[in-house]
Amino acid sequence: MVFALTRTASAAPKVIAVDVDGMVHPVTTEIVGSAIERARQEGAALVLVRLNTPGGLMDAMRETIEKMVASPVPVVTYVAPSGGRSASAGFFLLEAGDVAAMAPGTNTGAAHPVQMGGEMDAVMKQKVENDAAAYLRSICTKRGRNSTLAETAVRESKSFTEKEALDQHLIDLIAPTEKELLTALDGREITRFDGSRQTLHTAGATVEVYEKNLRQRIISAIADPNIALVLLVIGALGIYAEFSSPGLIAPGVFGVIAVLLGLSALSVLPINWLGAALLITALTLFILEAKFTSHGVLAVGGTIAMVLGAVMLVNGPIPEMRIHLGTALGLALPFSAITMLLLSLAMRARRSKVETGSEGMIGLTGSAITELSPNGKVFVHGEYWDAMALHPVTAGARVRVTAIDKLKLTVEPVQDQSGG
Repeated sequence: MVFALTRTASAAPKVIAVDVDGMVHPVTTEIVGSAIERARQEGAALVLVRLNTPGGLMDAMRETIEKMVASPVPVVTYVAPSGGRSASAGFFLLEAGDVAAMAPGTNTGAAHPVQMGGEMDAVMKQKVENDAAAYLRSICTKRGRNSTLAETAVRESKSFTEKEALDQHLIDLIAPTEKELLTALDGREITRFDGSRQTLHTAGATVEVYEKNLRQRIISAIADPNIALVLLVIGALGIYAEFSSPGLIAPGVFGVIAVLLGLSALSVLPINWLGAALLITALTLFILEAKFTSHGVLAVGGTIAMVLGAVMLVNGPIPEMRIHLGTALGLALPFSAITMLLLSLAMRARRSKVETGSEGMIGLTGSAITELSPNGKVFVHGEYWDAMALHPVTAGARVRVTAIDKLKLTVEPVQDQSGG
């Protein structure tokens, strides 16, 4: 009997769940692809893609859909939890599932394509819309859903509640919980993207959540352009502090790490090179302000260029993929002040007279302890020195250092400036 129970437990179907709960970017494709591969290797009954996304990059969305439709394991897309959404690129992902489901209180749609980098002319706008609409029609037709209505989400940015989506045949199920969803799916016959038919067996299924690996966790966490900008600014300050005071080590090490993390985050985001050029211009203006007297004009220009550059740096198709004005101001103003302070201190130190080492001795005055004719002893800077004078100097006379060779000074007599 124990053996029979063991066999029954081991035969319980397995479901691999994967979360798409943020912006859709290249890491999303990797995460979904890895979950599908794990499901294939472990013989899972299906892959459950849990959607709660505002949208993201069109190219990343297409690559993710390619993974989903090519999956040997059935893929169920599920918008959850209540209050969540699957908008823009997320609507395409929802429709790409073998079964599309939503939780009560969720919404989807608003899939009009947005051009990165500015406004599109009428011809280009029409081309992009037609391409996105045709792609969505193709997916919905294959899945047996309402392709005509789905197209309005692209052309008219229409959105749908879960009930509207079900009533108008954009999705297949409404399920309050995953358990109820799996119960509803059990015994359901689906048509795969390649036309083959398959019956789902999900009764008593155990749900195992795909855990991201370390790389995926880091990239997902810093893929927010606002976080990427913070890392770049902190890293730049750390590196500058290391160059200003060599030997501190820690600021340089952590600065390099922060910059590399920031750049890796930006590598998966759409960069506007005008924004990057403005940031470089800002740094240049800060350096010039420290070198030349402009009464703050260059510093103000640098601050403005930095704010504009930060705001324009990332051309995200949705607000969540752009740098917020508050973030830009919150970073640019302190960064400008700190950079100006550090640069001013560095320039002032370079212009000031050297007061240490051999060069610091030049010009100091002291007194002759013995007669210098030409060699003798002098007392300078609180110390006794061997010295040589080009002209005879009597004992007790004031002398000035003109040169130093190792531990021997060259001095000259100080002329008495008093009248009388």
